[in-house]
Amino acid sequence: MIILLIFSNEFLEVIEENNKVFVRNIKIGFPLKEFSTIISNYPRLKLTNFALLKSILSKVTPNPVEIGKWLPPIEVEVTKDKMSAFIYINESKEIIHNKKNEIEQQINNLLTEQKIIHGVLSIDLSKVETGKAVLVAEGTKPIKGEDAKVSYLEVPERKPVILEDGRADFYNLNFLFEIKEGSWLGEKIKAKHGIPGKNIYGDLVEAAPGKDIPLKYDRKTAIEVDEGDKIILKAKHSGVLEHRQGVVTVNRHLVIDGDVGVETGNIDFDGSVSIRGTVQNGYSVVATGDVLIEHPDGVSGAKLIQSTEGEILIRGGIFGLGKSIVQAKKSIMVKHVNEANLIAGEEIMIASYTLGSNLSANKITVDERIGKIIGGKAVAQDTIITAYSGNHLERRTELIIENVSKQETQVTIQEKAKLLKQLHDEIVHISSRLNNMILNKVQMKDNQLLALEQAGKLVEQKKQEAEQMDMEIKTLMNQFHKQAKEQIVVRKEAYPGTLIQIGRKSTLLSKQTNGVFRIENGELNV
Repeated sequence: MIILLIFSNEFLEVIEENNKVFVRNIKIGFPLKEFSTIISNYPRLKLTNFALLKSILSKVTPNPVEIGKWLPPIEVEVTKDKMSAFIYINESKEIIHNKKNEIEQQINNLLTEQKIIHGVLSIDLSKVETGKAVLVAEGTKPIKGEDAKVSYLEVPERKPVILEDGRADFYNLNFLFEIKEGSWLGEKIKAKHGIPGKNIYGDLVEAAPGKDIPLKYDRKTAIEVDEGDKIILKAKHSGVLEHRQGVVTVNRHLVIDGDVGVETGNIDFDGSVSIRGTVQNGYSVVATGDVLIEHPDGVSGAKLIQSTEGEILIRGGIFGLGKSIVQAKKSIMVKHVNEANLIAGEEIMIASYTLGSNLSANKITVDERIGKIIGGKAVAQDTIITAYSGNHLERRTELIIENVSKQETQVTIQEKAKLLKQLHDEIVHISSRLNNMILNKVQMKDNQLLALEQAGKLVEQKKQEAEQMDMEIKTLMNQFHKQAKEQIVVRKEAYPGTLIQIGRKSTLLSKQTNGVFRIENGELNV
């Protein structure tokens, strides 16, 4: 056993034995702060018990007491991921400068001993500081694969073009976007495999593959076709392209060359409906998809025109005769409205005027340059815009913004978020079971393979439900943030007899005015 005397004077001895450092205090009186000079002169000495050292220096200790470690001249430290190695040179600057070749050889020997062979770096010893980490080897990082890229056939925007004279042109509106069976609806460029890396031991490090992004489409109306590095989305049948809550679907399309009336009877169709003529007095058209009525004179006395999932465009006007109901889940676009009831989930857009009618939507727009709301009631949750309201005869005209309680909206969002979490938990549970089944697929019998297929379909169904729920929550969140921004805009003239109401605040105008009406400091700014 070799004992090394590191330092000694009349007061104490500092000894190294078996890579441990001991102090024997011969005489009381050695200042504690001067021990730092010893540590500075001998960088390999690492003090591990300061309190014990302080105690030792306060009394004579016939036997050496352990107070620290004697570090090796060079240490190698490898990171947990085995992608980097650092060296620490525990020698003074003078030794590092005077023994460069010897230290370089020691470093190489250490790396060889520890089998570090990849990404070894050269070190400039003239820049190395005692006890400071220096990068000596660095692995090649794996490169993550490219994520999948998804694109879809876009549906042209359905907003009417505003002409120079201020009129809204509904006639050149691309309302129904027809496609043929087998048409390209979208595609996914598949996620790429990553490029593996190497750690400092030369072992391969797997690269993460790119993230897959699913194509979102209605499986009843579209199909995926695998073409190598791409998956093409194609229409199963001819129809009208729609995007419903982010999901591509091809609605079946019923075209009626003439009128809906005695020859056709009432129409009830799962898909979109185009009517080249009109809807005669007393007849109804109900469709899940969009409804287009092309006759320039519009409709007169129709009982019901309804789109349960889409939009309605009537290129002419509506003469409701006090009984017609026009209802759409999304928007309604029409030239003019007389004595009819219009209900839209999103927006009602009217090109010229509405007379004696009841309108209900999130937003109501009657052309802000020439549009008129005369008589009847317009009820919106967000905004009402018109050029004129009422008339010089002071006909009672009600413009109302119905505030939806923020508290109610918040409760609905929380309830839907709870349901979404339950769906996600179900997806994780079923997916886990599905993965276990896939591992044993080779040994499965027919009934087990059928169960595997059904589990796969169930996961897809749950994912679609979760996506739809997520879209509903986002829509409610947007509405929640929009609340308290409600306004009624009358650009040119609001006549006496016009009721302006936002929430519980209302004013019946007694003189002509115009402007943007909203709640300011808790009061209606009329």
